[in-house]
Amino acid sequence: MVVAKEKMMSYEEIRQKRVEENKKRMEALNLPQLSTLLHTPSFKPSPRKQMKLRTVEKQLVVVRRSSRVANKPAPVYQEVLVDKVMIPRRVSKHRDLSNRVYASDEARAEALEKAEKLESGLDPHFPVFIKSMLQSHVTGGFWLGLPVHFCKTNLPKRDEVMTLVDEEGHEYPTIYLAKKTGLSGGWKGFAVAHRLVDGDAVVFQLLQRTTFKVYIIRVKGSEQS
Repeated sequence: MVVAKEKMMSYEEIRQKRVEENKKRMEALNLPQLSTLLHTPSFKPSPRKQMKLRTVEKQLVVVRRSSRVANKPAPVYQEVLVDKVMIPRRVSKHRDLSNRVYASDEARAEALEKAEKLESGLDPHFPVFIKSMLQSHVTGGFWLGLPVHFCKTNLPKRDEVMTLVDEEGHEYPTIYLAKKTGLSGGWKGFAVAHRLVDGDAVVFQLLQRTTFKVYIIRVKGSEQS
């Protein structure tokens, strides 16, 4: 027992001696300080900065691309309430068509026969056509459709101002619509001025590209002094 105890004490002494030697070696290599540094944070967290909230104001700006107006003040736009734009409708007066007088077939045919006789005595070098008046020509819509073949052959291909010259030499400008092959604006003035009625036969003689000489054959019963 005494021998074992001596051996154990000798072992403890040897271990303690080794520990002391290792400690001296570590101190000689400055290892304890290095170990402390490794376990210590190398930086200190900086105090959190207080963030200031900035208010951003949005504004509409006109971008001027032209150098000519770059130095001029930008226009100011503001919301403006605008009333709805309305195109005024044309108010047409009611026409009293109850007093219309319609020509009989015999009277219409007689006026056409006289118109054809007048046509035969005109210069054949100038194109001619005859139009028997209807109510739509002289009272209702005042639209005068012309013979399509005559228009395609002799009249302008686009809208033009056609001048109607009556037997007394008075001129009446009218609007010729090429696509519709008819006389529109101005025809009413001519019809009213000459008191055209249903059944009258009108002879149109084309003297120039946009000029008609007009002869009127009155229907029987509507002759005027």
